[in-house]
Amino acid sequence: MAGPLWPRSRRGSTDEALIRTVYEEHGNALLAYATRLTGDRATAEDVVQETLIRAWRHADALVNGKGSVRGWLLTVARNIITDRYRAKAARPTEIAESPATPPLEDDHAEAVVDTMSMLGALDRLTPEHRDVLTELYYRERSVAETADALGIPAGTVKSRSHYALKALRALFHEHETDQAGVPEHRSGLREVVA
Repeated sequence: MAGPLWPRSRRGSTDEALIRTVYEEHGNALLAYATRLTGDRATAEDVVQETLIRAWRHADALVNGKGSVRGWLLTVARNIITDRYRAKAARPTEIAESPATPPLEDDHAEAVVDTMSMLGALDRLTPEHRDVLTELYYRERSVAETADALGIPAGTVKSRSHYALKALRALFHEHETDQAGVPEHRSGLREVVA
């Protein structure tokens, strides 16, 4: 068993020695080139490391005698930098949240609280008022469609919706006075009951 592993370990140590030699001869030039292209030393060090890993994986390309080793290394480094740039350009820019830059999409938690508050208030209405508001606002039906769905005249739909919204306003006003001192941020609810 020791026989087949011996050539691999010898080759591994040979590759390590080759990469060590390549780094000693071309490392500074490679780092300077990568720093100039990236404008950042830490990123350039990452590029040099990735370049040497690729050189280690393709050690045969370094010793085959075709072209210069430095030219191959610089080309690999440039390709790595180009790949990173393209990957970064393909992703949307990440922006840190701050008061100066509000989130692009509002937090859905406020909508959940609004929905729960509205459902709780609807439960406190009479079934007739609740049915009319459900048809008009949640199912987005017209007055005529609501009248047909509930089997009542259109004038009754208008009247019930008026009194139902009035009752909701009273419920939310009552809720706001119960929560004295707590700021109210539910603009979505105000649109429906206002």
